[in-house]
Formats: sequence, structure tokens, C-alpha cells
Amino acid sequence: MKLEYNSCESRYLTCPNIDKKDNSQKNCCGCAACEQICPKHCISLVKDTEGFLYPRIDTTACIECGLCKKVCPMLNEKNEKKPIRAFVAYNKSEDIRLVSSSGGIFTLCAELIINAGGVVFGAAFDEYWGVRHDYVETIEDLSLFRGSKYVQSRIEDNYQKAKRFLTEKRLVLFSGTPCQIKGLKNYLQKDYSNLFTIDFICHGVPSPAVWQRYLKTSFQTSVDSPINSTIKSINFRDKSNGWKKYCIVVTYNSSNNRKTNLSSPFYNNAYMQLFLNNIILRPSCYACKSKGGRSDSDLTIADCWSIKQLAPEMDDDKGISLVMINTNAGNNIMQEIKAIKKEVNVNDVIASNKSWKNIALPNELRTLFFAKYKKKNIINYTEYLLNPPIIIRIIRKLCRICGIKQMPI
Repeated sequence: MKLEYNSCESRYLTCPNIDKKDNSQKNCCGCAACEQICPKHCISLVKDTEGFLYPRIDTTACIECGLCKKVCPMLNEKNEKKPIRAFVAYNKSEDIRLVSSSGGIFTLCAELIINAGGVVFGAAFDEYWGVRHDYVETIEDLSLFRGSKYVQSRIEDNYQKAKRFLTEKRLVLFSGTPCQIKGLKNYLQKDYSNLFTIDFICHGVPSPAVWQRYLKTSFQTSVDSPINSTIKSINFRDKSNGWKKYCIVVTYNSSNNRKTNLSSPFYNNAYMQLFLNNIILRPSCYACKSKGGRSDSDLTIADCWSIKQLAPEMDDDKGISLVMINTNAGNNIMQEIKAIKKEVNVNDVIASNKSWKNIALPNELRTLFFAKYKKKNIINYTEYLLNPPIIIRIIRKLCRICGIKQMPI
């Protein structure tokens, strides 16, 4: 395996999958499988200027065994795989459903595993309101994983932990993005009958650095301190105004030490607009190789935004899950959980969920945003980028006509 030197330090190499000609980082999804599989522990993940983690190799320890390339989800592409069945469903518990992103089906699956003595892996907020993967062994702790978190999570050493539980013959449920599930499967290098995996229809993963900058802008303070103690909870998908008009709600202690909610509808929230307009996604999201059932997950869960077409009688604006069954193991789980559910046509589901297969398209403003976001007020800058003065719109249109890909302003 030929590796090229990073110009920063001669001892270290960048990931061999990164395109050195154009410095493109679209070929690394940050799953950390390479770091965890390395027998010499010579791979570490370091942040780039956009806040995403990328592998760095210590050449003094590397034995060029090639395992890092063997487990890479971006280098080992699989064929598209259609679901074998599909359901629209929701949790019978109104309380669980209310605090879930959609219908609360993940909680039912996780409870099944924990009640059988297993462990569940998922994404949780850390002490600074970043997002990292972890595992839990109790029903009460499942609340840590409940709800969407629109920030790329750090996998850290959780593939190794999952493997340890699997070899101990314990049931393991691992949830994550399609590329994280694919990374886990590649890392394990064999099938385990006691492993169950859940991914979701993924729009893309946003920059952790932009998320932290957004928090700093919103609270006019440092994200290191005291904001981590000021914020009490963050809900990306608050349903107080209904599931279809969800809000981002941050509960924090105000200056008089009273709990206060900072709430904004997703369509008015600066961070969500950057996310939904594909401005702050990881470069690999624009070249994803894990969509279309390629992750080998047992279940794929998503919001069923097409509920009016698929099952209008179930549409109560409280959240409906779309569940795609990809394997027999996933089918068994779906049959065991006690949910309100209705089977729907797989082809109809795929047709109404383009993101199951289609990758995100890069926004022409992405380069401009990342070049300036650290020096800007995120909220004001987002408004400027997405709703600029008429003269700026004219200049941008001229740039498109002239084939200039990077917007100057």
C-alpha cells in the first residue's frame, strides 16, 4: 500500500484514500473503522479546518498490513439492496412517541434487546453538547439516544466495544448512519447472529465545528465554559407545534438562574437551514457509498413524511416512522415489537423517499461559508448567504453563467 506524506509533519501521513491531487476529502466518511482495526494503533483521527475528523498515520509504527483499506466503507462499495418489506408504524406509548423524532420505533427495538440482557449503541450528547457514540444497558438510559441529533457523531472505540460484547455472546443493537453501520460490519469482518443493526435514511452529517459555533453565537459566549453548564437540554425535533412543524428547542439557565427555552421552527433556524441546504455536510456525503441498502443494516428507519399517501388514516401529526426491513433478522424484530403498524408497498416507499438512494448535492455556497464562518456571526451570516441583497444575487447569477463554481461573495 503506497502512502504519501503529509506536508505538515514528515512522520505522519494522511489517509491513503484522500485524493492528493485536489486535496479532496470526499473519500473518507469518518467512521473510525481504520483507527480501530489497526494492529499497531498508529492511526489517529484529527480535526480539519471544517471540524471533521480524518485519519492520520504514524509511519514509525505502520507495518503496511492494509487492514485500514480493507475495512474502509468508501473503498469497499456494495451493490444496492432493496428492502424485503416496509411498514409505517408508531409506538403505542404517547409519552415515548412525543420525545422521539418520528414514531418511537427505535425505542421498542432497543427495549427488546435490553430486556433480553443485551446492550444498545447509539448517539448521545457529550458534556459540551457535541455528539458521540456510546452504549447503554438499561431501559432508563435509552433516553440518551432518543431524538435526532443533526451533528456528526464520534464513533471513538465503540466498534471494539461492540465486538467484545458479541464475543461474550450478548445481544448487541448498534444504531447509526449508513456509513457507520457499514464501517462496523467491515470492522467485524464476519457475521454475528447476536448482532442487530439499525440505520436511517440519511440526509448527510453536518460539521461539529459549525454546531459549536452556532451555540457560541446563540449564547454569545465560549462553548467550552460556561455554556456546557448553562444549557440543560437540546431537542432538535420538538413537537409542541406538531410533528410536521417541529422546532429546535434549547433549554438553558438565564442570567437570573431561571430555566428558559430558546425555540425556533426548523425552517427559520439558521443551523437547520445550513444543514437542509447542504452547506455544512461532510464532503463524503456528496459521494456517499452507503445509501440504497448498501450498509447491510437489518432495519432502516426514517420519518414517514409521505404518510398521507401511504396510510392517511394514521396521520395525526404526532410522528410516524417508516421502517424498511432489509434482512430476516430485521423482520423478526419487527414482528416481535408491539407497535401500531401497517405494511406498505416497498416500491411506493422508495419512490416517496428519494434520499434512500440519492446523495446530497453540494451547495455552491459551501466553500464560501467554510472560508469565513469562524469569523462570522453564524445566524447573521446564514441570513446573508441564503437571502442576500439583490446586487449579490445578480453577481451570483453572473458567476453561474460564466461557470465560476466558487461564489466570491
